[in-house]
Amino acid sequence: MDQIEIVEGDITQLRVDAIVNAANTSLLGGGGVDGAIHRAAGPQLLEECRTLGGCETGQAKITKGYRLPAMWVIHTPGPVWRDGQHGEDDLLASCYRNSLALAVQHGARTIAFPAISTGVYGFPLERATRLAVREVRKFLERNPTIEKVVFACFGPAAFECYRKTVEEANE
Repeated sequence: MDQIEIVEGDITQLRVDAIVNAANTSLLGGGGVDGAIHRAAGPQLLEECRTLGGCETGQAKITKGYRLPAMWVIHTPGPVWRDGQHGEDDLLASCYRNSLALAVQHGARTIAFPAISTGVYGFPLERATRLAVREVRKFLERNPTIEKVVFACFGPAAFECYRKTVEEANE
């Protein structure tokens, strides 16, 4: 599936229509990718996020990209990993589906995702990667308007995990 690309690097530097922010439910910034996106986009992003009233886990909301190369930032709070028995998989799948649907609604043709929930939220990387790749592939099969999905990996371990998962899915 040549619509999927995997890169190791900074999601805030990617030249895509929309980047996805692994946000917290307040949408008011935080650590990890969330903090990096807020810093790179500038203070206007926080100002706009304050008007959104937060966002429930698994849902998604969209803002402008401000100083980012991306036109849009899609904010989606992923689930905190407990033990896999509390709906974590369904909530994470919902993050990907809702983010992609918002991208289509706003005319985005290219979108980049971080590894949602795999940092401080503790979702196991391999499990999250399989779920992300499955949801994106299913969405792309039904929605030809998205031309490219980039998985932006922070570090070589995430990059290798995504590379291997996409390769296996293509077999």
